[in-house]
Order: sequence, then structure tokens, then C-alpha cells
Amino acid sequence: MRWGATDEEVSGPYPGADLVPEGERSPTMAVTIDASPGQVWPWLVQMGGDRGGWYSWDRLDNGGRPSATEVHPEWQELALGDRVKYWTRKGPVDAWRVAALEPDRFLGLHALYGLQGSLLGPGQPRPSAYIEGLWGFLLKELPGGHTRLIISGYQAVRPRWIERTAFDWLYVPVVWPMQARMMAVLKRNIERATRARTQAVAPEKPPSLDTADAHQAVPKPGSKSSAP
Repeated sequence: MRWGATDEEVSGPYPGADLVPEGERSPTMAVTIDASPGQVWPWLVQMGGDRGGWYSWDRLDNGGRPSATEVHPEWQELALGDRVKYWTRKGPVDAWRVAALEPDRFLGLHALYGLQGSLLGPGQPRPSAYIEGLWGFLLKELPGGHTRLIISGYQAVRPRWIERTAFDWLYVPVVWPMQARMMAVLKRNIERATRARTQAVAPEKPPSLDTADAHQAVPKPGSKSSAP
């Protein structure tokens, strides 16, 4: 499946395959943002239930808490191994681990769950039944200061017969529209912030003389100012 992605983005190499052993490539979604990768990256870094939210339908995936509409400096610290939280009725809980982090290029969030919903650590052996995935955010710089945001990753579900059921009943009706919304909101917010920043730093034009002032500024023949 794809949403806005090219053939190359769907079938070409994508980071993080080694993080999900025996994983299959996830569906791919992509959008072009009129901003540089360095302007897009802060919005990805601040994602999380206890941080900037998920930029989607907040009542469904962020406990009704509004997602950020601007970059927050206090949420810009992120390191490998950090836990990214999801907001539930009981508050924030660990949901993903930062497994890949290349500033201005790639963010990979990894999760490994038992089928009963328990979050497993990266060093734990995989049980006979589990769901594992890498949620990836890849930034590719385009000419003219634009960025291609490509969201994809890798997934593995065991036993294998559960995989098709999980995909048909969870990913397509739930994850797909939520993520499409996320990309649309990110594009809108980032481009709006970039335009505002550009307008704020634009050089001011010197005041122009109106017609009357221009006539007064030109010296008349025979006046002292026109004498050689």
C-alpha cells in the first residue's frame, strides 16, 4: 500500500531493516514539504504523548490533548534509547524506543509487544507470539529548499497467520487514516511556520518619496543648490 509515494520510495532501500529481524517492509506514505530538512526535523523530535503529540486527531491518539502547533525548545532533546510515550486514560505510558537517530535525516521508533499488550525490552528474547515494528521518518532534501518526508518501516507478527488479520483490521482502517492526517497537519504547520519566519527576517524597504516630495527634492534651475 502507498499514499503519495513514488515507485522508488515504495520499493527502494529504507533504513532500519536490521532492527526488525525477519520483518517485512511496511506500507509507505510520502509528502513534499516546502521547508528544508533542518526545519522539518524539530517537529519530528518533539513527537510524543507527553511532548508535542502526534499531529493527528488528538481525541483519538493523544487523550484529547492538543498537538503542538509550533516548535518547542524544551522538547528538542532526544537520544538513542529514549522512550517515546503514548497518552492513555491513565496518563503517558512507554510505547516506542528511539532505535535510530540521524539528525535532519532519519528517526526510527521501535516497539516490541507480546500479544497480551506487554511492552518487551530490546534485550529480551522474542516470545512465540509477538508484534514488532519500526516506525520510520525519513527526510530527503530536494532542490529549492524542499523536503520529502517518507514514512515507512518494518513489521513482524508471530504467529504469521495473525499478521494478515492485524493488517486488515488494524492498519488499514485505523493507522492509515491517522497517519495520513498526521502528514497533512505536519505539512501545513511546518510550511506556515517557515513562511512566518521568512517574513519576519525579510529586509525592510527604504521609504519611497511620493510625487510631491520628489518634485521638492529636485533642485530648480538657477537655485543655489543647482549652481556648479
